[in-house]
Amino acid sequence: MSAGKPERTPQVKRLERVIIELLDSRDPSSTICPSDAARAAFEGEGDGWRALMEPARDAARRLVSAGAVEITQSGRRVDPDRIRGPIRIRRVR
Repeated sequence: MSAGKPERTPQVKRLERVIIELLDSRDPSSTICPSDAARAAFEGEGDGWRALMEPARDAARRLVSAGAVEITQSGRRVDPDRIRGPIRIRRVR
């Protein structure tokens, strides 16, 4: 994925809603993993949710751009265009 705001496909729109719903259902200081959103959005059996991992990360990046969430690594906020490896998503603090 290139730097900048990811395309807002119907799949990414759905994952944005799922991310917000998951965060709304948890303690305000909680974080979620993109895999939580991918699993919640997947409508099937097995591990097909894995195909939604990059779209879930894209949805998180879009939500960062909108000012709704932060992406963290090791508990620290990170630039969404420079992330590599595991991330967490939390409400803006």
